[in-house]
Amino acid sequence: MTSHAPLPEPADLTIEEKASLTSGATFWTTKAIDRPGAAVPSIAMNDGPHGLRKQVESADHLGMGGSLPATCFPPAVGLGSSWDVELAERVGVALGAEASIQDVAILLGPGINIKRSPLCGRNFEYLSEDPLVSGVLGAALVRGIQSQGVGASLKHFAANNQETDRMRASSDVDEQTLREIYLRGFQRVVQDAQPWTVMCAYNRINGVYASEDPWLLTTVLRDEWGFEGLVVSDWGAVNDRAAGLAAGMDLEMPSSGGTTDAQIVAAVRDGRLDESVLDTAAGRAVDLVRKARAGAGRVAGPLDVDAHHALAREAATRSIVLLKNEGGLLPLAPSARVAVIGAFAAKPRYQGAGSSMINPTRLDTALDEITDVVTAAGGAVTFAPGFALTASDPADAASLRAEAVRAAEAADVAVVFLGLPAAAESEGYDRTHIDLPADQLALLAVVREANPNVVVVLSNGSVVALPFADEVPAILEAWLLGQGGGGATADVLFGAVDPSGRLTETIPLRLEDTPAFLHYGTEGTVHYSEGLFVGYRWYDARAMEVAYPFGHGLSYTTFAYSAPSASVREDGDITLRVAVTNTGTRAGREVVQVYVSRPGLPARPVRELAGFASVALEAGETRDVEVTVRRDDLATYDVRAGRWLVAGGDHVFAVAASSRDIRSELSLEIPGDAVTRPLSRESSLAEALAHPVAGPVLARAFAPMTEASGASAIMPEGVDMMAMLGSFPLGRLGMMAGLGFGPDEVDRLLETANASEQPAG
Repeated sequence: MTSHAPLPEPADLTIEEKASLTSGATFWTTKAIDRPGAAVPSIAMNDGPHGLRKQVESADHLGMGGSLPATCFPPAVGLGSSWDVELAERVGVALGAEASIQDVAILLGPGINIKRSPLCGRNFEYLSEDPLVSGVLGAALVRGIQSQGVGASLKHFAANNQETDRMRASSDVDEQTLREIYLRGFQRVVQDAQPWTVMCAYNRINGVYASEDPWLLTTVLRDEWGFEGLVVSDWGAVNDRAAGLAAGMDLEMPSSGGTTDAQIVAAVRDGRLDESVLDTAAGRAVDLVRKARAGAGRVAGPLDVDAHHALAREAATRSIVLLKNEGGLLPLAPSARVAVIGAFAAKPRYQGAGSSMINPTRLDTALDEITDVVTAAGGAVTFAPGFALTASDPADAASLRAEAVRAAEAADVAVVFLGLPAAAESEGYDRTHIDLPADQLALLAVVREANPNVVVVLSNGSVVALPFADEVPAILEAWLLGQGGGGATADVLFGAVDPSGRLTETIPLRLEDTPAFLHYGTEGTVHYSEGLFVGYRWYDARAMEVAYPFGHGLSYTTFAYSAPSASVREDGDITLRVAVTNTGTRAGREVVQVYVSRPGLPARPVRELAGFASVALEAGETRDVEVTVRRDDLATYDVRAGRWLVAGGDHVFAVAASSRDIRSELSLEIPGDAVTRPLSRESSLAEALAHPVAGPVLARAFAPMTEASGASAIMPEGVDMMAMLGSFPLGRLGMMAGLGFGPDEVDRLLETANASEQPAG
C-alpha cells in the first residue's frame, strides 16, 4: 500500500465495486479497486494466534504449505496458564511487530473460545475454561498486536467449542449460559480493546449459522457491546452471502471467485437486499483499509530473532505448571546424574496441528538444554527415547523400555517426558479420550520400579488423565510451549526460574466426570445441557474429586496471605487488598485469585472467578496486592428482564490460590440493580406479588384466604398458603372462586402494572 490518496466513501463506488469489497481476492488478501479517484488498496491477513504464518505460496490454510520463518510463541494453552496480563501484552506486541515487518495488516487471533470439554481438538489454541481469564488475557493480546499498527481478529465468534461437524453443527444453548459463559470473554475483549475485526465461527447457534445471525453480529456485538470494526467470516464459513451481509457479516474469506459478489449485486438490484446494507459493509471494509494503511510500516525490519526467541522462552517458563513436588524433589541439582527419558525430550511437541502451525525461527530441545546445564556443573546425562513417536517407527517397544530402565537405574533422578502424539490434537477433529498412549504409561511403570525419583514432564494441548499422579513424586504440566519450550523446561527443572503457572482448566480424574460428557462431539445438534456449570463450576457444585483443580499450581517457595479488606469505589467496582508474604527461601511469583459467591440466586455455581493479580516476591518479602473486581463481573444475565443485573446483598469474596485452596473470605454488602420485570398472564403469583403495583392489589385480594380461620379448613396450621400458590399463573386466577379476578380483571391489572414500569436500561 503505497498510495496515500484519500479513500473513497461508499457513495463514490458502484454497486459492483462495493460488493467486491465484501469478499477476498485470494486466500489471504482482500480485493482492490483500481479506478482512478476511487482507489482502494488490497490488504493481507494471515494466521495465527501464537505466531505469524505467512505462506510463501497460495496453499491451503490448514498448514499443508510452507510458511516464512516466524517466532513460535507458546500456544494459548500455555500462555493462558501464565495468568500474566503484562506478559500476554508483550507477546502481542511481538506478534504485531512480526506481522508489520511482513506487511500483514490483520493477524488472525487470538482465539478465546471456552474449553467446554477436554476433547476439543483445538483446545491448544484457547486460553481457559473460564470467560474472565479468556477475556482479560485476550484483551491484552489484542492491545499488544494493535499497538504495532496491525489489526487483531478475535475468534471464533461464538459457541465454537468442538471440531466434530464444525461446519454445520448447532450449539444449542440457553441465553443466560450463552451470555455468561460463551460470550462474556468476547464482550470483555471488544469493550476493553476494540479489535479491528471479529471472526464469526463455522457453527450454528440455536439453529442459525453464526455467519448470518443478526442477533449475534448486530444486536449483541454492535448495538450492545459497541463493536466498531469489521466482521470477517472464518475461511469457508459463509452459507448464504446475502443473508450474512444483512446480518452484519461484512467480509467473506477467502475468495469466492466473484460468485458471491454477483449474488449480492443481484440481491440489491432485485430489491431483496437494501443498498444501504451493502454501503455499511463496504464502508467498514474501507475503514479497515484506512486503519491498515495508517499502521503500515510502523515496525521496520529485520526481525530481531534473538530478542523474540528470548521472549518466547520467558513466556514458556511462565506457562509451565508444577502440579506436584513431593519431598522437594525439584528443583534438581545441576551436578546430578540425570536420565532423560522420552522421545519428546529430543523431538518436542511444541504446537498443535492445523491453521496455526508456525515455521519457527529456531527450536530448543529439552535434551540439549538439560545437557548443557548438567555438563557445565559436572553432572552426567543419559538419554533413552523410551517409546516411538509414530506407529511407523520400526523401533521395538520392549527394547526401548529396557534401554530406559538401564538409564534410570544408573541415575540419581529420571526425568520422563510423556505426552500426546501430534496426530491426537488438531484443528478439524476432536479427541475421543483423554488418556496418554498405553506404551508411554507402560514405560513410566518400569522406570518407576527402576528409580523412584521420577519427574514427569507432560507435553499436551489439553488436559490428560493422570492415573500415576499418586505414584510419582513430581509432575510438570508443560503443555505445548512453542520454540523456547526446551530451554524453559530446563530453567524450571533446575530452578533457574521459579514455576509460577496456574491451571486455567481443571484436570479431571476421568472423562466421564467432565460436564459435557453426555452431550459432546455429536453431529447435527449439540445440547449444552450442563448450562452454566462448565469446568470448575461443575466440579465444585457437585463437590466432585478432581486430579488438580482450576487455578492450581505449586512453586519452589511458599506464600502466606493476610486477612483481606475490601471497599466499593464510586464507580461501583470493588477493590480487594491482601498482603502476600513469600515465606520461603527463594524468590517466587504468586497468582492471587478472587472468587465470588452471589447472594440468593438459584442454581448458581458455588463460586466464580471475579478477578486476579500476580505478584513477584523475594524471599521474606511482603507486598500488598490489589485485585479489582468490576461491578459488571458481579452481574448475572436475567433473561426475563433482558439485561445484566447485580443482585443486592452480601457477596462473599474468597481470596484463593486455586478454586479449592481458599485462603480467606470476606463478606461485602453490594447494592443491587433495581428492576421491575414486565408481567404477563404466564407470570407466577409470586412474581406478581413482588411487583410494586400489582403486588398490593393481589395481596388485598388474597387477604381473606390467608387468614388463619380461612386456611385451617383446607390445610394444617403453619402451612404458608402463599408459598403453596406462588407458582400459580396469573392467567388462571379466574379459576379461584371468591377472588374476583376473572380474565378481564387480570388483563386490566397487567395493563396497569406494565404501564408503570420504567424501561430497562
